[in-house]
Amino acid sequence: MARMPGAEWRPIPINYTDNGQAEVRGVVVHIMAGTFEGTDSWFRNRAAKASSHFGTSKTGRLRQWVDTADRAWAQAGGNPSWLSVENEGQGGDTLTDAQLDANARVLAWAHEKYGVPLQVTHSPTGKGLGYHAMGGSAWGGHTSCPGSRIVAQLAEIVARAKKLAGVAEPDKPTGYAPPKFPAGLAPNKAKPSAKPLQRALKAAGFMARSVAEADTYGPATQAAVAKFHNAHPKYRAAGKSYDPAIGPQGWAGLHRLAYGK
Repeated sequence: MARMPGAEWRPIPINYTDNGQAEVRGVVVHIMAGTFEGTDSWFRNRAAKASSHFGTSKTGRLRQWVDTADRAWAQAGGNPSWLSVENEGQGGDTLTDAQLDANARVLAWAHEKYGVPLQVTHSPTGKGLGYHAMGGSAWGGHTSCPGSRIVAQLAEIVARAKKLAGVAEPDKPTGYAPPKFPAGLAPNKAKPSAKPLQRALKAAGFMARSVAEADTYGPATQAAVAKFHNAHPKYRAAGKSYDPAIGPQGWAGLHRLAYGK
């Protein structure tokens, strides 16, 4: 049995798989699109066919519904490998300060219990703190869960979890200014080199560190840039739902996110 100390234990009798957690790659953040107690009731309804390991209220109450040795039914294909946290609120919300703290407590505990790395991930093959939409169709196609505003808060959850876990943040430069945008950098081009862009994408968690660097701005780089835009849509080209190209503003925003905060 694996129950998190400090979380209110309120088990549900249905809508989960007993002893079904194959591994724990990380913690997935969700939005309830409802209330804390309403979600509690829904998970106890057999028709729901849904559940979550944990949930938070806007006031920061932290509840555990499913033992982490068991598989919650939260993100379809991601269920066997990821823990889940449902957060009270609606699409388009940001998490409250109390919810950020509660999510950080879950992540810090998962780090201690399962060795989950204290980092943001944007890929279902990654490890760390993720979000429902990153799994795409394999995770149910919930592309608006938990929403871009909450995805932008994931780094803050990680920072708070590191403090709880006693993990020191590396010193970062003050007064950081990103390098000048390299004119001509574009998808499917090899000049100028895309390597600096790839390094920034890796540092910010949008590209796996195992991906080999290359001069060409190829499909892997384009996909990582699109993930960055989905998490920070203010840098995405107007009217586009998928934007694989980086422009001067996105270049500067990405570099500040990777190196300057």
